[in-house]
Amino acid sequence: MTRPDFMAIALEEAQAAAKRGEVPVGAAIVFNGIVVAQAGNRTRELADPTAHAELLAIRDACGKLSSERLGECDLYVTLEPCTMCAAAISFARLRRLYFGATDEKGGAIVSGVRFFASPTCHHVPDIYAGLGEVEAGSLLKQFFLGLRQA
Repeated sequence: MTRPDFMAIALEEAQAAAKRGEVPVGAAIVFNGIVVAQAGNRTRELADPTAHAELLAIRDACGKLSSERLGECDLYVTLEPCTMCAAAISFARLRRLYFGATDEKGGAIVSGVRFFASPTCHHVPDIYAGLGEVEAGSLLKQFFLGLRQA
């Protein structure tokens, strides 16, 4: 699988989240070229403000790999992670972060607090922004337009 295919899996998770009435964000974690975990947002379904796609995928990958460290794994996510998710990415020691759409309001990677630039951040993954940005951004815009029209 090529990297854009991994983002396609994250986008499928985002689409599934939207169908559940969740903010359409999806994530996939890849280890040795294989997707070991994938998730979409489930904050409303689980009544859990921490049930972001990234955190759900990290929890699942840690369980499957029997480790709290994911240093040989890459995370693909459709939206720029928030501060909470950026911290989890750092603590999990993910090797690379690929994200689609930038989140000027809630993002914490290239927007907002820029978590990984903080001197107190213990681990910084390699960061690749804009992968699948158009599709991810369109999915989010359609979702929020539908909410405003409802």
